[in-house]
Amino acid sequence: MPTTKTRINISVGKQTKDMLHALAKREQVPVATKALRLLEEAIELEEDRRLKILADRRMKETVKYVSDSDALWK
Repeated sequence: MPTTKTRINISVGKQTKDMLHALAKREQVPVATKALRLLEEAIELEEDRRLKILADRRMKETVKYVSDSDALWK
């Protein structure tokens, strides 16, 4: 049966393998499922880090504020 998921092969050291197995066992999920969840979480954290950098840069920019009375609200 075909799947919509892409298979990715990675090589990990013994320490990483042991930790991954322990985490999967603790949550009673397959090792591949735990690895996928950890990878997805890492991607989200990286995205958050990049967005924070962008937000910090924008906060430093000089901006001109317009009062409500000066804005054209129609």
